[in-house]
Amino acid sequence: MSFSKIGALRYEFERGIIPELTSCPGFYCGRTKFLDGNWSECGGCARGYRRNDNIDKYACVPCDQDLNLYAWLYLGFMAILPLLLHFTFTDRKILKSSRNTIGLVICAVLEVATAGAITLLLWEPVGQFQVKFCGVESLSDWYPIFYNPNPNYEETLHCSYEAVYPLYTIVLVFYALADVLMVFVRLIARCFKIKVAKSIYSGLYFYPMLALGHLMFGGLVYSVFPYITIVTSVVSCAYHFASRSNQTIKALLWESISDWRNIGVIFCHWFLHAYGIASITENLYRDLYLLVLVPVPAILYILTASFTDPNKVNGE
Repeated sequence: MSFSKIGALRYEFERGIIPELTSCPGFYCGRTKFLDGNWSECGGCARGYRRNDNIDKYACVPCDQDLNLYAWLYLGFMAILPLLLHFTFTDRKILKSSRNTIGLVICAVLEVATAGAITLLLWEPVGQFQVKFCGVESLSDWYPIFYNPNPNYEETLHCSYEAVYPLYTIVLVFYALADVLMVFVRLIARCFKIKVAKSIYSGLYFYPMLALGHLMFGGLVYSVFPYITIVTSVVSCAYHFASRSNQTIKALLWESISDWRNIGVIFCHWFLHAYGIASITENLYRDLYLLVLVPVPAILYILTASFTDPNKVNGE
């Protein structure tokens, strides 16, 4: 092939407003239909719309899919994260009196549950615990800013928009509401002589960090959060048991059922493990029997701790 023919190869598309729908470059650039029947120039779709090649190719169509189970579990995972951070901070820094601990745990659950309920009720359709979304087809849907086309290397078409609507914005709104509610709820709790100052400062730190992490790694987390949940629950469960001084089977069992803190920690681990299993299965009803595996890590550690005690190994 000659160089002249190579130079003649150009990507052509109609620019500006057109009467008939035609193609657009890139994966996410689309056209919006006006009331007069004409179509807009190629660009990003409006909020709540996405280019859908399965319906009208290159047309921006409304996002009308119901959230599937995996998407609901993802949103639940993003809501569980601040709850776990609240619990961890309370356990590490403020666990001195049962009054403060129980009070802060109730505050955290109330804040997150209320923020989640308000977010869902404010989202379209307003007043219903229902969310319409665009669907997620690939990891690139979370990062359309990296896929702005540059036809013929002449100009860049900016077609960045929330292709996974509303999985980005709804989480950010939830974090903002939870952060605001945290301040109000804990100021009320202070009236009941609950020590809340340190817990408020911690929340003011980690909520912005969660929001920033969601903006940067939301797509990656969406793809692997079931595995993150399972691995984290197993590792944290092992750490919880390993931190005890007496590693005998009898002591591990007795301390697990006699101390209210240990009971709460173990149930949190089991809940996370069950959540990860439910998220990773393709058919929850078919694979419901897998939930019997939830207590296995704890039981396995208790039964094998005597064989892995460093003192016994070093002694031998």
